[in-house]
Amino acid sequence: MTGTLLAFGDSNTHGTVPMKMRGDVARYGPEIRWPRVMAAGLGAGWHLVEEGLPGRTTQWDDPVMGAHMNGQEGLKIALASHRPVALLTIMLGTNDLKTRFQPSVSRIAAGVAGLLDLALHRDIAALHPGMKVLVICPPAVREVGPIRGEFIGAADHGPGLAPALAALAEARGVAFFDAGSVIATSAVDGVHFEPEAHRVLGEALAGVIGAMG
Repeated sequence: MTGTLLAFGDSNTHGTVPMKMRGDVARYGPEIRWPRVMAAGLGAGWHLVEEGLPGRTTQWDDPVMGAHMNGQEGLKIALASHRPVALLTIMLGTNDLKTRFQPSVSRIAAGVAGLLDLALHRDIAALHPGMKVLVICPPAVREVGPIRGEFIGAADHGPGLAPALAALAEARGVAFFDAGSVIATSAVDGVHFEPEAHRVLGEALAGVIGAMG
């Protein structure tokens, strides 16, 4: 399998550096970000599209950051822009854990289900024949650091999210990987990834995709 690989996600797909203070917007270089590590591990024949938007949710218009944070609309645009896509990876759910969205495992799973409804729709299939989908559960959020006030209660939902998304992926007939099985979020802000985590995740996903054929 080769072709266009669309990595759809939020700030951790974008490559945001763990925040030492609110408002930090630093981004890792291309050689560090997990999608680039993944693509390098897959080898020639792939065209990577990094579609990571900091703040993106599975289904919510963000009252603070804007309606464009809704991943449902973002995915429609991305799939229309980059066709045909051979492989779509979706790693979202971290921002849904913000307290203002009244988070729960079932609500986040419902948001991912909506994304899969879009990706697997017959109209999309006609534009992306044979497209495969990989759902990636993000590692659990830790309530530490300068943005912990936005994620009050988020740590309570971490243990249940991977099983819920794994069950959803199985029911929809798509692939699944639990990022929390190989990495953890940074102790600096509890949300973003350190460089080593990007490397480990990218290499692990290259193996997962390679096994998908």
